[in-house]
Amino acid sequence: MSQQLFEQVSNVINSRRTVSRAKMNGNAVPDELINKLLQLGNMAPNHGRTQPWQFFVYTGDALAQFGKTHGALYWKHTDPEKRMEATVGKLESGAGNASHLVIAVMKRGANPRIPVIEEIAAASAAVQNILIGATAAGIATFWSTGGMTHSPALKSHLGLGDEDIVMGLLYFGYSDEPLAEAVRNMPISEKVKWL
Repeated sequence: MSQQLFEQVSNVINSRRTVSRAKMNGNAVPDELINKLLQLGNMAPNHGRTQPWQFFVYTGDALAQFGKTHGALYWKHTDPEKRMEATVGKLESGAGNASHLVIAVMKRGANPRIPVIEEIAAASAAVQNILIGATAAGIATFWSTGGMTHSPALKSHLGLGDEDIVMGLLYFGYSDEPLAEAVRNMPISEKVKWL
């Protein structure tokens, strides 16, 4: 049983790919399924049971409105000499054909003895759980850190504290495109030292 389960989990992890929002087909992912994926995120390991993740879920009209908000935040908080109207348009239509957007956040816990790096690692593990679950369910995903993701303006818009961190914008949808081949720049043998 454990070998079979290992093979199933291994296959899902090895088949996880980033799918651009433009390659999503616009079909809706059921809200209940998104909720189940977020529950997988909630099962991530975390020191002191701080559960330092928070998720903002956008779909339908709210997703379209977030695109407009994202573009407006960029325009307002970018140096006038550097901002570009093309970027505003890209951010406004940033959802592409995605069904849902989940903004994943590391919400700093109240226990100051837990190092920030551990809270970031736990929130990242939550995101990975979600992405693996989505792959198993046949859902295409895109983890974006572009646009205003790491800006104080987006944190403020979301009502986050100074120590909180936006981990990324997670887009979910379906795709008719075949999955790309896995690419790694280095084999695992170059990343491991056995002692």
